[in-house]
Amino acid sequence: MIVAAVSTYAMTPGRVWSVVAAVVGLAGVVAGGLALTRGRGAALALAAGLAGAAGGVVVVAAAKGGPGTGYGIVGGWAALVIGAVAAALGGLALARSRGFVGGRR
Repeated sequence: MIVAAVSTYAMTPGRVWSVVAAVVGLAGVVAGGLALTRGRGAALALAAGLAGAAGGVVVVAAAKGGPGTGYGIVGGWAALVIGAVAAALGGLALARSRGFVGGRR
Protein backbone atom coordinates (compact mmCIF):
# COMPACT_ATOMS: atom_id res chain seq x y z
CA MET A 1 0.00 0.00 0.00
CA ILE A 2 1.44 3.35 -1.03
CA VAL A 3 0.51 6.34 1.11
CA ALA A 4 1.04 9.85 -0.20
CA ALA A 5 3.14 12.20 1.93
CA VAL A 6 1.46 15.15 3.57
CA SER A 7 2.89 18.64 3.93
CA THR A 8 5.05 19.12 7.00
CA TYR A 9 2.90 21.94 8.33
CA ALA A 10 -0.53 20.45 7.59
CA MET A 11 -2.53 19.77 10.75
CA THR A 12 -4.31 16.53 9.99
CA PRO A 13 -6.76 15.00 12.48
CA GLY A 14 -4.19 12.42 13.58
CA ARG A 15 -1.64 15.11 14.29
CA VAL A 16 -4.18 17.19 16.20
CA TRP A 17 -5.13 14.22 18.40
CA SER A 18 -1.50 13.37 19.05
CA VAL A 19 -0.75 16.97 20.04
CA VAL A 20 -3.77 17.05 22.36
CA ALA A 21 -2.72 13.76 23.98
CA ALA A 22 0.86 15.01 24.39
CA VAL A 23 -0.30 18.28 25.98
CA VAL A 24 -2.53 16.37 28.43
CA GLY A 25 0.40 14.11 29.27
CA LEU A 26 2.70 17.10 29.70
CA ALA A 27 0.20 18.70 32.07
CA GLY A 28 0.30 15.42 34.00
CA VAL A 29 4.10 15.54 34.19
CA VAL A 30 3.95 19.08 35.58
CA ALA A 31 1.25 18.10 38.07
CA GLY A 32 3.26 15.02 39.06
CA GLY A 33 6.38 17.06 39.66
CA LEU A 34 4.43 19.52 41.76
CA ALA A 35 2.75 16.67 43.62
CA LEU A 36 6.13 15.19 44.52
CA THR A 37 7.39 18.50 45.86
CA ARG A 38 4.24 19.93 47.43
CA GLY A 39 2.12 16.86 48.16
CA ARG A 40 -0.96 17.95 46.18
CA GLY A 41 -2.30 16.92 42.81
CA ALA A 42 -1.18 13.29 42.71
CA ALA A 43 -4.55 12.01 41.51
CA LEU A 44 -4.68 14.72 38.84
CA ALA A 45 -1.23 13.74 37.59
CA LEU A 46 -2.17 10.07 37.52
CA ALA A 47 -5.41 10.74 35.64
CA ALA A 48 -3.78 13.10 33.14
CA GLY A 49 -0.97 10.62 32.56
CA LEU A 50 -3.37 7.77 31.89
CA ALA A 51 -5.48 9.97 29.58
CA GLY A 52 -2.41 11.14 27.65
CA ALA A 53 -1.08 7.61 27.30
CA ALA A 54 -4.49 6.33 26.20
CA GLY A 55 -4.71 9.09 23.60
CA GLY A 56 -1.29 8.13 22.32
CA VAL A 57 -2.29 4.48 22.09
CA VAL A 58 -5.41 5.39 20.09
CA VAL A 59 -3.42 7.52 17.65
CA VAL A 60 -0.74 4.85 17.17
CA ALA A 61 -3.34 2.11 16.73
CA ALA A 62 -5.31 4.13 14.17
CA ALA A 63 -2.27 5.17 12.11
CA LYS A 64 -2.10 3.53 8.71
CA GLY A 65 1.33 4.78 7.79
CA GLY A 66 4.65 5.77 9.22
CA PRO A 67 6.25 9.12 9.93
CA GLY A 68 5.46 11.84 7.41
CA THR A 69 2.13 10.40 6.28
CA GLY A 70 0.01 12.74 8.40
CA TYR A 71 -1.42 10.17 10.77
CA GLY A 72 0.41 11.61 13.79
CA ILE A 73 2.25 8.42 14.68
CA VAL A 74 5.36 10.22 15.95
CA GLY A 75 3.27 12.46 18.18
CA GLY A 76 1.27 9.43 19.27
CA TRP A 77 4.40 7.63 20.46
CA ALA A 78 5.57 10.81 22.18
CA ALA A 79 2.19 11.17 23.92
CA LEU A 80 2.38 7.53 24.99
CA VAL A 81 5.80 8.01 26.59
CA ILE A 82 4.95 11.37 28.17
CA GLY A 83 1.69 9.96 29.53
CA ALA A 84 3.48 6.96 31.01
CA VAL A 85 5.98 9.25 32.75
CA ALA A 86 3.14 11.39 34.10
CA ALA A 87 1.28 8.32 35.35
CA ALA A 88 4.44 7.04 37.05
CA LEU A 89 5.02 10.40 38.74
CA GLY A 90 1.39 10.60 39.81
CA GLY A 91 1.45 7.04 41.12
CA LEU A 92 4.65 7.67 43.05
CA ALA A 93 3.27 10.88 44.54
CA LEU A 94 0.03 9.10 45.46
CA ALA A 95 1.95 6.25 47.09
CA ARG A 96 4.07 8.74 49.02
CA SER A 97 1.01 10.60 50.24
CA ARG A 98 -0.48 7.33 51.48
CA GLY A 99 2.75 6.38 53.26
CA PHE A 100 3.65 3.38 51.09
CA VAL A 101 6.92 4.70 49.64
CA GLY A 102 9.33 7.01 51.46
CA GLY A 103 6.52 8.48 53.50
CA ARG A 104 6.97 11.20 56.08
CA ARG A 105 5.34 9.28 58.93
